[in-house]
Amino acid sequence: MHPLTVLVEKSHLLHAYISMKLSSLAKSAWDHMKRSYWFLFQSNPFLPQLIYFILISFVGFLALKMLKPKNKMSSPKDLDLFFTSVSALTVSSMATVEMEVFSTTQLWVLIVLMLIGSEVFTSMLGLQFMKAKITRERSFDKIVKSNSDIESSNSTNFDGQKSNMHSSSAVIWPESHLIDSENLKHEAIRYLGYVVLGYIVVINASSFIFLSMYLSLVPEAGEILRSKGIQISTFSIFTAISSFGNCGFTPVNENMMIFKKNSALLLLIIPQILAGGTLFPSCLRFTVWLLKKITKKDGYNYILQYPSAIRYKHLLPHRQSVYLSLTVLGFIVGQTLLFCCLEWNSEVLQGMNPYQKIVGILFQSVNSRHAGESVVDISTLSSAILVLYTVMMYLPPYTSFLPINDDEKPLLEESRDGKRKKPFENLILSQISYLAVFIVLICITERQAMFVDPLNFTIFNIVFEVISAYGNVGFSLGYSCKRLLNHNKFCKDASYGFVGKWSAEGKLILIFVMIFGRLKKFNMGGGKAWKLC
Repeated sequence: MHPLTVLVEKSHLLHAYISMKLSSLAKSAWDHMKRSYWFLFQSNPFLPQLIYFILISFVGFLALKMLKPKNKMSSPKDLDLFFTSVSALTVSSMATVEMEVFSTTQLWVLIVLMLIGSEVFTSMLGLQFMKAKITRERSFDKIVKSNSDIESSNSTNFDGQKSNMHSSSAVIWPESHLIDSENLKHEAIRYLGYVVLGYIVVINASSFIFLSMYLSLVPEAGEILRSKGIQISTFSIFTAISSFGNCGFTPVNENMMIFKKNSALLLLIIPQILAGGTLFPSCLRFTVWLLKKITKKDGYNYILQYPSAIRYKHLLPHRQSVYLSLTVLGFIVGQTLLFCCLEWNSEVLQGMNPYQKIVGILFQSVNSRHAGESVVDISTLSSAILVLYTVMMYLPPYTSFLPINDDEKPLLEESRDGKRKKPFENLILSQISYLAVFIVLICITERQAMFVDPLNFTIFNIVFEVISAYGNVGFSLGYSCKRLLNHNKFCKDASYGFVGKWSAEGKLILIFVMIFGRLKKFNMGGGKAWKLC
């Protein structure tokens, strides 16, 4: 053979060998990346969600910055744009600028941020990851089983008949039953993902339709929006998404105060707030029950009978769902009664008839539990109501009074004691401890303003603002030029929150508080190492 031909063949072989090795290395690196990703998501879901909120907050900030505001002369600062992006994504509705400075395109950016940042939407993403995880595990199990079958078929078993009889009586039937159970669980998770997605679409679409119809049919309400240059369709979709996500933002500076006499509009929004917030588990369970009755499918029955097996936080057992509904109703009734007793004849409800007052107070009471929309100036309310609102904002959304029988207590205590804690978990503080740290830091950053303007920068105002951001509510006592000790003719009252008057350092701390509050579910068991005797 000619030497040149041999050289060419060797080069081809070398090229094929190198290509095979590179392909093997690329496949190995890709498999390693997938395994690392799945391990990261499964072992500690906190980190992926933290990355999710930080990354999308920056994307939202860039979108708001690139789009032109309604008035170029009143363009917000970069920090305020980033603050607004975080506030919308964490559904906190804390504001440092007036909402009417944003153009229609910027409002649509906020709509998208509120939608993808809502608890129901992010939980739906979690269901999709859970479904993908189960699919991946089942595929891996099939490969392992296939390899095992091949090995067993190639091996020699002298007592094969006896071994097969033994395995068929002791292994095959339980394994078959286990496979059926896993298939049913996978089907139930798939159904639940469709239910939550349909839940989001149906409720937001119906709310948009009803709000648009009301604003179009009631000239007085529609005229308010036209005078501000806001389209009815934009206001309707913005308010529908915001209310369902329990964000509290509205496209107008006055929030819902300009609609406090439009009782029908407020009554349309209240179910939206409850369905996407404190009553979501109860509404979800009822929806699944209704679908089971209609379709008669085993997947829905599995969801109702084994909610803990699904491992979906918002899917509660029947008894707990009932107690949650009763607790939410009790909180609303209690707040409404106290508000009526203390503020019925106050200035905040002037010009409203008794029916409008009742609906307005009910609307306000519903929003104190993490929604944040308001029909009154909160700073003018009595101290007792403000303290009550502070407690309501601090409580987690699914707080419920759930009585436990005496014979159930030992089982619960035993299960808790049986868990082994990692050493670093003892260093995690409680929720209220972190809030105390945040409040101290903000008092340090705003110490100059607290000295110069003590009537606005009071300790309670700061505490109220921090807890509102932590609870992702959005209530704020605001800032008033009338409370200045030294009159300043350049001072101008604004509709945005109290945080709008803080320093840049104070705003950055509150940004961290909003993200921390949005992810507080990962730290609800912190601080147990402390024993207060």
